[in-house]
Order: sequence, then C-alpha cells, then structure tokens
Amino acid sequence: MNQALTHAPEAQPTGVIVRISGPVVGVSGLESVRLYDVVLVGELGLVGEVIRLTSDQAIIQVYENTDGVHVGEPVQMSGAPLVAHLGPGLLGSVYDGLQRPLESLAKKSGFYIHRGLSASPLPGDIRWHFTPRVAPGERVGAGDLLGEVQESKTIVHRILVAPGQAGRVLEIREADFQIDEVVALIEPEANHRKSHYEVTLCQRWPVRQPRPVHARLPPREPLMTGTRIIDVLFPVAKGGSAIIPGGFGTGKTVAEHSLARWSDIDVVIYVGCGERGNEMTDVLEEFPTLEDPRTGAPLIERTVLIANTSNMPVAAREASIYTGVTIAEYYRDMGYDVLLLADSTSRWGEALREISGRLEEMPGEEGYPAYLAARLAEFYERSGRVLCLGSEDRQGKHRTGSVTVVGAVSPPGGDFSEPITQNSMRVAGTFWALDYDLSRRRHFPAINWTNSYSLYDLGDWYAGKVANDWSTLTGEAKALLQREVELLEIVRLVGPDALAEVQRAVLGVARMLREDFLQQLAHDEVDRYCTVDKAYWMLKTIMDFYRRTQAALEVGIPLAKILALPVIADIARMKEYPVDQAEIKLQTLMERIRLSFEEFGVREHG
Repeated sequence: MNQALTHAPEAQPTGVIVRISGPVVGVSGLESVRLYDVVLVGELGLVGEVIRLTSDQAIIQVYENTDGVHVGEPVQMSGAPLVAHLGPGLLGSVYDGLQRPLESLAKKSGFYIHRGLSASPLPGDIRWHFTPRVAPGERVGAGDLLGEVQESKTIVHRILVAPGQAGRVLEIREADFQIDEVVALIEPEANHRKSHYEVTLCQRWPVRQPRPVHARLPPREPLMTGTRIIDVLFPVAKGGSAIIPGGFGTGKTVAEHSLARWSDIDVVIYVGCGERGNEMTDVLEEFPTLEDPRTGAPLIERTVLIANTSNMPVAAREASIYTGVTIAEYYRDMGYDVLLLADSTSRWGEALREISGRLEEMPGEEGYPAYLAARLAEFYERSGRVLCLGSEDRQGKHRTGSVTVVGAVSPPGGDFSEPITQNSMRVAGTFWALDYDLSRRRHFPAINWTNSYSLYDLGDWYAGKVANDWSTLTGEAKALLQREVELLEIVRLVGPDALAEVQRAVLGVARMLREDFLQQLAHDEVDRYCTVDKAYWMLKTIMDFYRRTQAALEVGIPLAKILALPVIADIARMKEYPVDQAEIKLQTLMERIRLSFEEFGVREHG
C-alpha cells in the first residue's frame, strides 16, 4: 500500500469510532477529513475510505472485516485518497482490490490474509535499468517522455512527466534504479512554490479520478478478437465498451479468457470482481502457462490480475474496479492499447447495494442504490481512444492509446431486464447476449445473434482493410439469420411441410451460418483463432452458395438435389483450414461451388 495510507504522519488528527454496522463505521472527531480520504480504523489499522460526511460524523467504508472492532477505538487520518501505485513491476502481478500484492501477503500470513496487513504494490528490491530520452536543459511538459524501462520482454515501460508538472530538466542519467529512487530533477516554471520536482519510476494516482488526456478521439478501428461472431457481426471498437451478460454456464469467463489471449491489444487488465474462488484460481493457474500468440512469451508478462473473490470483504470489491481502470489508463498514457476485463459487474453492483443498505439510503429498483446508473456510466466512460498528454514526437505525431472495457454481467436467472444489465446497456456500445439455450446445445460462443448488437459504425475501416463488399455481406447474413427465426416460428405452429422450397433453403443456409461459421471451438488448435480475412472468405463462401441456390430454385432445380451436393461437406470443413492457407483454399472452394451449380445449368446468380 501507499506509505501515506499505511503509515500516517503523527500530526494527522485522530477520531473515535461511535457506530459500527458491518463494514460501515461512524467516526467522530475528524472534522478536517475530506470525502474519499483514506483512514486507518481501529487498533489493527484496517484500511477504510470516507464515503459520507455529516455535521458530527464521518461515515467510513472499511475494506476489511470489522469483526472484533469495538466502539471507542481510534481512527487515524492519512490525508490522502485511495491511490494506485503506477510504475514498473505491475505486469505479471496479482493484486487484491486495494492493490495489495497477494503473493507478498501470502508470504506474511499464509493461505488466509490477516487483517491490517499491507505490502508495497511495486517490488522495492528490483533495480530497473532506466534509459533517458531527453537531455539536461530540455523543456518538458505533462505527459512528455523522460525515459524508458524494459518492464518485460514485450512491453517497454515509458516514464512520463506526471500530470501537472512542467519545466526544464536539471538532471537525468542512465543507471539502475529502485522504484522510489530519483531518476530526474525538473525545474518548474518561474514563480512556482517548488524549487524542483523529483521524478521517480513510480507515480501515485487517485483511483476515482480519471487521468487527463490531450483529446478524445472517435472510435474508428475495431478490436480484432479472433472470434468470428464478434469480429464480423458485432464488433467493438478499440477504445469502446462492451458487456457480456449471461446466466450461469453460458461461457462468460471463457469468452473473457479468449479475449485476453487473442485480441490485438498490448496490455490486459483482468479484474475478478466478486467471482467464485475456484474460477479465479483457474485464471491464476492458467495465465502464467499460456503462450502469448503475438510474441511467444508467457501471456502473464503483459497482464495485470486483480483478484477480489466473493469470500473477500465486500467493500474492497467496489474499489477493485477503480483500481483496475486506473492501471489501464496509466498504460494507455504510454501509447498502448489496453483491454480491461471486469468479471463481473453484477457482483460489483451487489457490493454497492450492500453498502447502500448499511448507510440506510433510499433503495431504488430491486434494492440497488439510486445512483447505480451513474456509477456504471462513470466506469464505462473511462474507456476511450485518446491523444495522450505530451508533446509531439520528432515525426510530428502525438502518442495515441486506448482503453477498451469489457464487462461481464451475471443477471440472476439470465433475466436481462434486471437493473445491472439494463443500466449497462444504456452506456456500453456493444452488447453480446449469451444464451442459455445455445450453451445447452453446446453452441459456443453462445452469443445470441438476434439479441446482440453493436452501435459502432466501422464499415469504412472494414471496406478499406478487408473488402469493399463487407457491409453488404454482413448485412445479408444478419437478414438471413433473422429470417430463419421468423420461419422457425411458422414451423413450430404449422410444421415444416407448410414452407415453400425457397423458405426451406433459407433454413438450410442459415444452419450453415450457425454451425459452420458462427460456432467456434475455443480448444481447437486451428479454429480457436480466426483472422478477419479468413472470416470474410468463409462468410463470402456461404453467401455465394445461398445466392446460387436461389438462382437454381428459380429455374426449377429441386432443393433436395441442391442439398445433396458433395461441396456442402467441404463447406462444413472450412474451419479446419489453416490461417495461412485459408484464402486460397476458400477461393478454390468457391470455384467448386460455381462448377457444381453449372452442372445444373445455373450460370448466373445474384
């Protein structure tokens, strides 16, 4: 923890506990305390945060179990809000919701964390090699690059001038430094109260305060995930936001693991917010063994894990989201693309509800606090693609970075009308609705193509980078899947014999789309990742078959004869084509489809 939080100065005022209600504590005698300041509660020094101020009391949210704490114990002010420690050593670390390193705490207390324990979030015994990128005498401003540290094999940690600082570099040198050692001195502007700023490898930033940026940019580029239904039908923009709601067993956690491994981003922040301990254990055991497909290095080397499981104190669960997004913004400011995965925001909302109840606030829908929607909006709005603080580089370009936020939602009974899902839908740009019926049929990813949507207009990017007919092709595929839903309703009412051959052809090709394109095997060596180019040619192959089928039916070719074509089995094996051979093989397959229909005398289509 921050030294300011765990070892408060003696001069700070001390209050006295007058009321205790679970993790909510009333304290008198702290007249000078500020909202959201951190305090140390009781003889054990439990970390807490001021969440309400009245004329005679400060209401404290304690981030640890308050069992055994009694009225009359002292409460020490720290004079600072809850902050995140930002610097080399974040990647590969596992923290709790307050950014306490769980590995260090385990060495002190064993399997169960003792109350009141703290440890430095960043390793203080490692010396990092700092390479300056400016010289003494140069003028620098907030966000400017001072130097670099090789944090992992794949990530260069850029040491930047902190927001609010500017001036002339007095001293800077190349050497090996520990995290809190001074690497540079900056002389501030004239008439400043400080004689100089001391720059270390570490910054501290309040977790509830978004980090400043030069400008926010419109979302123009999709986040490539390697999952066909996402990349083709419901993409999320880099710097955008998405939610994955679904009931138990629909594949939320597996989907987020897949996003972490295969998305084209630089840094992953995974927040296990109120998840079951066994699921978080799987993450902690799996990530260090996974190979990063982009670099070949272990995936953990570009990942930060925040574990706040359901058996940990509920108040810290609320803080874990803010800790995660602050770390994400820090790497964004270096010019990296960051993916923040929150699993799950429902458990976070439950923590808000419990704290609100202990504060005796007026409950809103289903007992959630009235400010639930505002808190969710504040969180998702910290996503974005930005021009980072700092001067232009030698090529005249600003650094750009992004934070993409993906939140899992666990609605009770899979009911999407509950408040967390509904309020998340109002602010998130993409909605991936997981369907229990699909998961029961072993169709994964179980994203329902009828209920899901994306609000991002990325057609120009796809047209320029993939193919001109991208938007037309995906629009036809969505329309075909929607038409299938309508026809299946008719089949349920009157049976399949009531359908004309043209309608049965729609059902047949829609089944191809579902089983041969949308369905994807996460554990298959080839099919677990699909490039957007391969996905395009797969979709084009199926839609080409559909157009030729329509043309054949118009000239009187029986549907049974079309569905007996051997080429249909080849379409079902498209997933097995290796990425580097897929385009050639799929173009060859389309040629075989053309020849098969020409044998029927069908030469024109579409």
